[in-house]
Amino acid sequence: MNPAYLSVIALLLVMAASFGTRLNVGVLAVALAWLVAVFGAGWKADAVMAVFPSSLFVTLLGVTLLFGVMQANGTMGALTQRAIHACGGRTGWLPLLLFALACTVSTMGPGAIATIALLAPVGMAAGARAGLPPLLTALMLGNGANAGNLSPFSAVGVIVSAGMTRAGVGGHEWQAWAANFVAHALAAALAWVLFGGRRLRRQTNDVDAGPLTPLDRHHWTTLAVGAGWVAAVVFLKVNLGFAAFAAAAVLVLIRAGDDTAMLRHVPWAVIVMVCGVSLLIGVLEGTGGLDLFSTFLARIATPATVNGVIAFVTGAISTYSSTSGVVYPTFLPTVPALVQKLGGGDPLQIALSINVGAALVDVSPLSTIGALCIAALPEGQDATHLFRRLLAWGISMTLAGALFCQFAIRWFAT
Repeated sequence: MNPAYLSVIALLLVMAASFGTRLNVGVLAVALAWLVAVFGAGWKADAVMAVFPSSLFVTLLGVTLLFGVMQANGTMGALTQRAIHACGGRTGWLPLLLFALACTVSTMGPGAIATIALLAPVGMAAGARAGLPPLLTALMLGNGANAGNLSPFSAVGVIVSAGMTRAGVGGHEWQAWAANFVAHALAAALAWVLFGGRRLRRQTNDVDAGPLTPLDRHHWTTLAVGAGWVAAVVFLKVNLGFAAFAAAAVLVLIRAGDDTAMLRHVPWAVIVMVCGVSLLIGVLEGTGGLDLFSTFLARIATPATVNGVIAFVTGAISTYSSTSGVVYPTFLPTVPALVQKLGGGDPLQIALSINVGAALVDVSPLSTIGALCIAALPEGQDATHLFRRLLAWGISMTLAGALFCQFAIRWFAT
């Protein structure tokens, strides 16, 4: 069989496996990439190795190591407690605070999943004490974390940046963040209106998150090193990943963090998934399979509808699959060929539509973010009810994302 068709079949198998198996699809993607390239296309093994996304791997590992230190030594948790306490007894401010806090933490670098893992236990508990509907609390946390998820400093932002660069629309990191932020802010505002936010404005309750953890010298040192890392990346333009390795090394050497605990917080499963799928996409591109895949996408869209269509397709797939590990690495590289086959369309708008469409559905309980919110639900709350409502909300976001991208995404591509 033609290697191009083999590579497309391999990609479809990986996407199918991401829906219904517990196998890390990065492992499957590497295996299939090797089989297709070496035995189907006649490549040497070294040629397959050359396609491995080494730059992406180094950046992801460096960023997650640094924030592994920050989580392991309690710095992020201590800051979260203080942010919750800043709300005082004003229940009406709590939904906004949860959104803003999750967005800020996610933007700083950990990304949405790590942010929800950190915030969901304290946020869901605070919401329950304050009388917030569990669905509203979960949506504020989930949309807030996703709103900051495409920051250039976050692990997912790194993945998107690499994909957009590969698609020929690199250098628009903050536009990608802004489009994603506005879409999720609108979704959170809609949730606030629909699920009781207005009546909370006049309500006062205890929303404290428990006793404050004192900030010791290790916490202050960690914050100083983290601020230095951000400043070096923004103002000195140093490499994000290598600078993160240096910052993590400094924190361990001065005993502000423990290397064993740091390594435990690295999301190895995500890194394997992202890099494995990226390797397969490289083989797909080299064998001509990417051209076939973009041809299929072009058949279901026109230059006038491509933004909405691609957002809907990626949202539907992302409901059951990994956004960062499967959808972004698969669809972003198709942008140039898709525009060529359509005979029109703005590459940056299409890339931004892929980003937003895939992310808006990630509050579904089938995603890690939604699942973590349900897992953090305090005892006595109805987890089954929350599961069903989050699922309905996540599915509805496929249409909301398509509408947003069809009519509003162009404002972020100018």
